[in-house]
Amino acid sequence: MRFTVVVITRDRRRSLLATLARVRELRERSPVIVVDNASRDGSADAVAREYPEARLIRSSRNLGAVARNVAVDHVRTPYVAFCDDDTWWEPDAPSRAAHLLDARPRLAVVTGRILVDPGGREDPIVPELRHSPVPGPPWLPGPALGSFLAGASMVRTDAFREAGGFSARLWLGGEEELLSADLMALGWWLCFAEDVVVHHEPSRVREAHLRRRHGIRNTLWFTWLRRPLPAAARRTAALLRTLPRDRVTAGALAEAAAGLAWVARERRPLPPDVEARLRRLETSQRESTARRYVS
Repeated sequence: MRFTVVVITRDRRRSLLATLARVRELRERSPVIVVDNASRDGSADAVAREYPEARLIRSSRNLGAVARNVAVDHVRTPYVAFCDDDTWWEPDAPSRAAHLLDARPRLAVVTGRILVDPGGREDPIVPELRHSPVPGPPWLPGPALGSFLAGASMVRTDAFREAGGFSARLWLGGEEELLSADLMALGWWLCFAEDVVVHHEPSRVREAHLRRRHGIRNTLWFTWLRRPLPAAARRTAALLRTLPRDRVTAGALAEAAAGLAWVARERRPLPPDVEARLRRLETSQRESTARRYVS
């Protein structure tokens, strides 16, 4: 077996069960690990009852993205096909991603083309991935990326572990950016693959304001943890100019400021070649219509 499907979930029983039904349709047999983030709606019991083939891990608290780290501790395959409880891979998509990783030992992440259901329209982030300005080596099977979307990506297990997985401090909301930068600093590459298709049917069960607050906070923390001071100041100023002036933003800025002490202690600027890649993304980040901090 080449890959393990990992799903993290919280209080989305209906969409979770629909995702697991589609996992059964994958053309390549694979183990499945579900980490339940202390759901209160019976999600874990439903998985145990209806999908006994899945390895179910019941967390006593909501771990956020770190639940993926918990799952990867149990992975014994070379690759991990991450999905959220409202995303799923087309039947042949994980096999396609695994083939790309098999042939390229320094490729750590393959992010697929995301279609939004119902309707199957392309997610607004896809054109940005397809036309990524990040330079990459000629052996990459698609555009090089500076970050990835965990709910629509296959990751090399050893690379994930080498980079330390997702940060417990960031919890959830834009948590991929820090991990991506650390992967690149270790010499790994990330890419977009047009023919690896992942679907997303956004759940109505979501804490939009909380996710936005954490997304703003985590962007600022990542920026000051890894970017050189001029770039960090430039990105912070650009972000502050575009943020809505409301209570969610105020809360995010307060949380970011409260973390300055640990950020200063753990600050580790990226190697120049990785920083050069991220600098190429600044214009698209500034002009993006898919990355707006609204809720």
